[in-house]
Amino acid sequence: MKSRYLVRRIGMFFAVIIVAATLNFAIPRLAPGDPIGAVLEVLISRGQAVDGVESIIASYRERFGLNDPIATQYLRYITNSLTLDLGYSVTFFPQKVEDTLMDALPWTIGLLAVSTLIAFGLGTFLGALVAWPRAPRALQGLVPLLMPLSAVPYYLLALILIYVLAFTLKIFPLGGAYTPATKAEVSVGYVLDIINHAVLPALSIVLAQVGFWALGMRGTMVTVVGEDYLALAEAKGLSNRRIFFSYAMRNALLPQVTSLAIALGGVVSGSVLVEVVFNYPGIGWLLYNALQSSDYFVVQGVSFFLVLSVALAVLIVDLVYPRLDPRISR
Repeated sequence: MKSRYLVRRIGMFFAVIIVAATLNFAIPRLAPGDPIGAVLEVLISRGQAVDGVESIIASYRERFGLNDPIATQYLRYITNSLTLDLGYSVTFFPQKVEDTLMDALPWTIGLLAVSTLIAFGLGTFLGALVAWPRAPRALQGLVPLLMPLSAVPYYLLALILIYVLAFTLKIFPLGGAYTPATKAEVSVGYVLDIINHAVLPALSIVLAQVGFWALGMRGTMVTVVGEDYLALAEAKGLSNRRIFFSYAMRNALLPQVTSLAIALGGVVSGSVLVEVVFNYPGIGWLLYNALQSSDYFVVQGVSFFLVLSVALAVLIVDLVYPRLDPRISR
């Protein structure tokens, strides 16, 4: 791999992080509302008496540095972000933002990473088969089914699945990550309970994504079919299966790999609406509650974590690509 290519990609990675962190700092502060006041309003709405509201707001603003000049807040935010010190959560004070994220991250990764990989593998294989001339003609009938699946949003499928499989047939639970009475321990029963609660949200994600991956792979596969190297492989007497997997599908996979890297990088942000619909305690659910309570620091932490993961995933793909296709480094 050329060193110039490597330096350029790494430099772009840090440039994206800094620009994204700047936007991440600015955008939440453009929204109306005060994070400290929002927390106190929630307490008051629940019937809790709060004395000395103004002094509490002033002390908390001083504690979180919200009274400092914007330039000072910005420099402190950039410095802390580069060291992954994301500050304290206003809503869950005195818990730090990174600790809050680490509590929710395993649930999101366990749900979305597995769902995304299943949808990618299934959709990519189906898309390649649909575009392959020697595939059974019956597979062509999948195209009208895949197109609406790629357009239906996750949360709509989630609501349909809840109504049919949870509310009507009562096969799966309505929501949550596990049964509240279940003891959190490493046991077969606890793992099966988690899987049982994850089936519906995972199924809604897989059904929504499989059409996207299939149509994307079909589009790239169509451009590969008819290439000279496929004709040469056929002239050599190679089997249809080897030509399909080693020549056609392998070359058509490059754009899909890029999309997969971005999708996996975005996994850490959670699927907000799906997690809210199923009351699933992932990062999407955490972000939704942080937005409701104007918790700047949690919103910034989730957004920065998302940008960092996507940029890192794209960087890894950029470094792997020259191994798959040496022309890219040139």
